[in-house]
Amino acid sequence: MLELAVDTHAHLTDSRLAEDLPGVLQRAQAAGLDAIITVGTEMPDNRRVVELAQREPMLYAAIGFHPHIAREVKAADWPLLAEVARSGKVVALGEFGLDFHYEHSPREVQRDVFARGILTARDLDLPLVIHSREAERETVEVLDRTAGGRLPQGVLHCCTGGAEFARDMVARGFYVSFSGIVTYPNAEPLREAARIVPLERVLVETDSPSCTPVPRRGTVNEPANVAYVIRFLADLYGLTEEDVRRITRRNAAHLFGLPLKTGGPCLVYPIRRSLYVNVTNACSNRCVFCPRASDNLVVKGHDLHLEAEPTAEDILAALASAGAPQYEEVVFCGFGEPTLRLEVIKAVARAAKERWSVRTRLNTNGQGSAIAGHDITAELAGLIDAVSVSLDAPDAETYERLCRPTLKGAFAAVCDFLRRSKGRIPSVWATAVAVPGLDLEAVRRLAEQDLGVAFEVRQFNDVG
Repeated sequence: MLELAVDTHAHLTDSRLAEDLPGVLQRAQAAGLDAIITVGTEMPDNRRVVELAQREPMLYAAIGFHPHIAREVKAADWPLLAEVARSGKVVALGEFGLDFHYEHSPREVQRDVFARGILTARDLDLPLVIHSREAERETVEVLDRTAGGRLPQGVLHCCTGGAEFARDMVARGFYVSFSGIVTYPNAEPLREAARIVPLERVLVETDSPSCTPVPRRGTVNEPANVAYVIRFLADLYGLTEEDVRRITRRNAAHLFGLPLKTGGPCLVYPIRRSLYVNVTNACSNRCVFCPRASDNLVVKGHDLHLEAEPTAEDILAALASAGAPQYEEVVFCGFGEPTLRLEVIKAVARAAKERWSVRTRLNTNGQGSAIAGHDITAELAGLIDAVSVSLDAPDAETYERLCRPTLKGAFAAVCDFLRRSKGRIPSVWATAVAVPGLDLEAVRRLAEQDLGVAFEVRQFNDVG
């Protein structure tokens, strides 16, 4: 059974969908959706989407003034909007923004309405839904000029810009939402934007009845088709459809405050075709690039906060419940350093191999021997089939600056662990996070030439 999903932007009051709304919702549920945000574009429509959301359990409402009708917005409409925004199931304001492709309203009027929408969202403490078409630079300018550094939370909906614009919006704290347009053959700049947005900031939508994704292009779009967007992004990110559903649904619930069950802390968690083990939240490093610094222990939609460190028996029970044999490997990882709990790793790896003949991998910072006070690589031999070591620097000085280890001589210990592992563990490689300014080629030379192991680069701001 597929993970559930959310369509974060649809126009269900449009006649092309409203005439068959029961069928639209039934097909959405059949496609695995449990929430849809239906969006208003003008005052009468705002009232309709709220009424619709209050009537249908899976619907929520966003209300605002589309840039197309900016010239029609009157001063009296703003207090009415604020009043309707206080209704039940209104989860966002918008869509507000700029559309310089059609220019149904004068640009200056669009800017004024957009600015007022930004301030209203901030005053009402609701997420802001932004529309921007062929107005990327101006969108950023209005945001910065209006908010004065106090931006509301929100989302760039139906992103059509390139990577630079997406990066600008993420830098301002916004989520970026992708529609069926990302599936179009000529949308490579948009796909590049999707590649650079951290997964924790990605949302999916249909913008139905428009923007129908391939292979349904040419038909009226509807929320069920968000599944095609999810599948496309899964291929783009090298993830499974279940991964993208879980990630984007959790993101939507967080941004819009949707009352959806997204799963509590977990001991084991699937990503792609691997089953990861959440061994510990403790770590011997305090890396400047690690989300742990902000207590953000969510990886690919999984909550890894641990109330207590699990026993080997706890982990084995969780592996059995998750169906460990169906996965390609079991990976000792989590949001901490697994070798701090070496005996648990050894016990679980031994039992997993005996019970399920499963392949095992250890993701580590390479300080396990220094932590234990002796060489542990011989103890891992026969239990661990692959080890990935976070090298993350070409020299001790850089390692101290980026990884901030709590152990003395940590960098030398990491290098020694890699040297000793390659003779005892079948597959060994070093990795480095692409931190801006880090000389990755120097790290590669150290790994491949000096230490004699393979090397991989991990994307900055992409955990798991």
